[in-house]
Amino acid sequence: MSLESDNMAYTAVDAVLQVFRRRLNAQEGLEFASVLPTVLRAIFVHNWDVTEPRAEFYDREKLVSEVKAVRVNHNLTPDNAIEATAWAVRRTTNRRDFERVLAKLPGEARDFWHVDVADPAELEQRII
Repeated sequence: MSLESDNMAYTAVDAVLQVFRRRLNAQEGLEFASVLPTVLRAIFVHNWDVTEPRAEFYDREKLVSEVKAVRVNHNLTPDNAIEATAWAVRRTTNRRDFERVLAKLPGEARDFWHVDVADPAELEQRII
């Protein structure tokens, strides 16, 4: 994402996770969170109101706009925030577990976390 501070990166990642979780029911969200590393899992569930109506998936442009609207006065999130977060999440999770959970979700949810890379090894899990 090429952000200048940890706070900027946190805001961007938090916003991406909030936008995604709005599109899941509680069971789906908890299953998704269960495969995330501890800190990302905590960010994902923090302040989640599971009684809010489930939002629809939109095209990527609208989703990015929604990401940028989270804490709008403190949000300098770039246009590639979803892709950059997806890339980082894929590198820090167990691929089989992540794919298993995504396979249970609607196609749009899988598309949300899709990352195009020239070399699939780029998405292999790293030591965390």
